[in-house]
Amino acid sequence: MRYLPLNDTDRSDMLARVGVKSVDELFADIPEDVRMKGLLDLPKRASEMEVERKLSAMASKNTAAGSVPFFVGAGAYKHHVPATVDHLIQRSEFLTSYTPYQPEITQGTLQYLFEFQTQVARLTAMDVANASMYDGSTGTGEAVLMAHRVTKRNKAVLSGGLHPQYREVVEGLSNMAGDRVVSLPADPTGTEDILSQIDDETSCVVVQSPSFYGQLIDLKPIAEKAHQHKALLIAVFTEVVSLGLIEPPGTQGADIVVGEGQSIGNGLNFGGPYVGLFATRQQYVRQMPGRLCGETVDAEGKRGFVLTLSTREQHIRRDKATSNICTNSGLCCLAFTIHMSLLGQAGLTKLARINHGNAVKLKKLLADVPGVEVLNSAYFNEFTIALPKVAEDVVEQLAERGVLAGLPVSRLEPGNKDLANLLVVASTEVNTDEDRAAFADALKEVLA
Repeated sequence: MRYLPLNDTDRSDMLARVGVKSVDELFADIPEDVRMKGLLDLPKRASEMEVERKLSAMASKNTAAGSVPFFVGAGAYKHHVPATVDHLIQRSEFLTSYTPYQPEITQGTLQYLFEFQTQVARLTAMDVANASMYDGSTGTGEAVLMAHRVTKRNKAVLSGGLHPQYREVVEGLSNMAGDRVVSLPADPTGTEDILSQIDDETSCVVVQSPSFYGQLIDLKPIAEKAHQHKALLIAVFTEVVSLGLIEPPGTQGADIVVGEGQSIGNGLNFGGPYVGLFATRQQYVRQMPGRLCGETVDAEGKRGFVLTLSTREQHIRRDKATSNICTNSGLCCLAFTIHMSLLGQAGLTKLARINHGNAVKLKKLLADVPGVEVLNSAYFNEFTIALPKVAEDVVEQLAERGVLAGLPVSRLEPGNKDLANLLVVASTEVNTDEDRAAFADALKEVLA
């Protein structure tokens, strides 16, 4: 494809068509004081070799997650991904394929999406799952919008244990749509009274378990109270490996289950791309966003796959679409499917037990550090500790000693001074006894 820059007449015609006099008017909604003045502070030109040299020097300042003891979680987790996963997804028919606009022609794509949906439905104990979302946060936002369509209400109650970034996505979408959001205060101890917030105007209750702080939440009484008021329970998770050990949301009464699938088959990847998991009850399938692949037989009676449902704006009229999700994170959910197939049920359970066991070992070590208080009595592979010092400062000092210790809550909740000393730590299967000992020893030194 040739690049043909626009001339002045082209630009004038385009501006006239959209009804503005200048390009600057297109940015009128952006406040003047936050607009950039002039060009970025970058060289106007440089050779490829010069750019590589400069970027390599910048990258060398980073500490890679796998190079030191690593205990950061909070929505993105370091797990071992078998080499088979990357080997298979790099096959050209997978790596270069795009979203199927003539879906029945791409039987291979439809089949792995169908298998992916089946795995997600079984993991969550729900009736049906879609062919993925962008990630857990945007999936949560879509779940709230779906609940509003189902209930014909517009009030969402968000637990204080919901990941702060997930909460911000919901609040942003709701603000633009004119919907109401009741966001409860941060709940590090898992003791909030969310039941009292549910009333006859409530569309949905959004609860994360394990919570952002690692607390395991009993969803059954919340589901019961929500259903008494004809509201829906949206169960959220950020660590999908936890479903190998804890009771799935579907058996606890959840109506919609949504979460992040990054832990299976997908590395940290500098923050993305990830893969959102989304499942619901059969009765709500018509309001589910995204796409749904189904199994059938062809004219000769042979097994085949079809795009059963696709209520997204690229396929039907925009005013009838249930979502503006324009991709299905296909390569990421293929990686998820391959890894999950390698694990199987027994493998996932074993992996989950190793994760929990490693977290138990870490908790015992950190609880013995003077001044440290562990806030969790029940958890999976992640928990919260209260420090006698500001957590963000402690993390920086630990990083200088070669330990990436966790996420200071203040980085995602900067305005709450009560959370300044809290640190969320995770220990997965990649952590060794030596890693955990290094963490505890370094923490003792920093807090001394």
